[in-house]
Amino acid sequence: MSWASGFDKFFTNFKRESKILPEDTITLIKYYVEKMDLQKAVSVISNVLKDISNAPLNIAVTGETGTGKSTFINALRGVGQEEEAAARTGVTETTLKRTPYPHPKLPNVTIWDLPGIGSTTFQPEDYLKRMKFGEYDFFIIISATRFKENDAQLAKAIAKMKINFYFIRTKIDIDLYSEKLSKPKSFNKNAILRKIREDCSRNLRKALVSEPPIFLISNFDMADYDFPKLNNALLEDLPPHKRHIFIQSLRSVTEEIINQKKDALKQMVFLEAVKEGALAMVPFVGTIRSLTRNLDRKFNLYRSSFGLDNASLENIAKDFNMSANEFKANLWSYHLFAEDNNESLEEKLCNYVKNFTVLFGGPLFAGYYYNMAYYMHNLFLDAAANDAIALLNKEALSERKVGPYISKAPDYWE
Repeated sequence: MSWASGFDKFFTNFKRESKILPEDTITLIKYYVEKMDLQKAVSVISNVLKDISNAPLNIAVTGETGTGKSTFINALRGVGQEEEAAARTGVTETTLKRTPYPHPKLPNVTIWDLPGIGSTTFQPEDYLKRMKFGEYDFFIIISATRFKENDAQLAKAIAKMKINFYFIRTKIDIDLYSEKLSKPKSFNKNAILRKIREDCSRNLRKALVSEPPIFLISNFDMADYDFPKLNNALLEDLPPHKRHIFIQSLRSVTEEIINQKKDALKQMVFLEAVKEGALAMVPFVGTIRSLTRNLDRKFNLYRSSFGLDNASLENIAKDFNMSANEFKANLWSYHLFAEDNNESLEEKLCNYVKNFTVLFGGPLFAGYYYNMAYYMHNLFLDAAANDAIALLNKEALSERKVGPYISKAPDYWE
């Protein structure tokens, strides 16, 4: 299989909303690879990787006091309500300024807490201008208990300015609990959810030409109700180069999110491998260490994305009266490349690369190098994703008394 056909086949495996490259960029890279103009292919890939890695994501969240806006922001950021970095909850809104809350793991992601329009004297259009509406990738309007006129007016102003926005009705769990408590015999969960959705829809249609997406959620359960649908809607509407950072910002609370993270990371790994393989051929300029350098750092980034970093595992292990190391014994990604001797993975791989290069030279070596680097990163990503899925059922994982898993080395590994 040629590089060009392999490149094309790789990206056809991903759904449109999961791709982190626009179609025209995929076509351009494939064209340069087909023409063996690898320097231009490398240039395009390098620029794309830079754009993806540096892409800022700014999310504006607005809503009246008491709607659960701050709790929603904390849920998006994966920050506990009592942590120092948490957005303040349960307090009266006193500021008319927007407040930035950076993501704790991804500095490029910022969630902006905007005061509810009902707490200001601004008209909707003036409100948006003062809140610097042009700086956000999308707006989220938070509502609770009942639909308010201010919600409709703000939605109308945002739609007029052609900004993507999503309407969220929070505290669904509380609404359901109250209904079940007051009407236990006639309680019907689906009927109540349908009634709430229809109420939001009816009021929004009064103010807007078209109905925006409506999502019913609980801030305390990101895997239930409409939270998964909200994530998918945002992914589909974001430009491709911002999908990667948004996917990585999500908490690994469902198998779907975990697989989306894995797909996005695999696309990054693929692009890096193609770039380095091409550099090894035009001409061979000693770039062979780039994908093998700082492997531990790279793998730690992957672990962090899946919620497998040391801090996260220490918190989980405490719930089971275990140490973090005891808990890690059941996670494949922490033992995948364990060695029996004192030689590190990076040293072993680099020695192999060096010896192979001396024997065979650049062009022939490039394919082997590409396969080796790509294999290692993908094997680790698969293991980390499987670990994250296993963590969705922490109790079962903690009871699985097995030793660490040691992966089978690739066929070309000496």
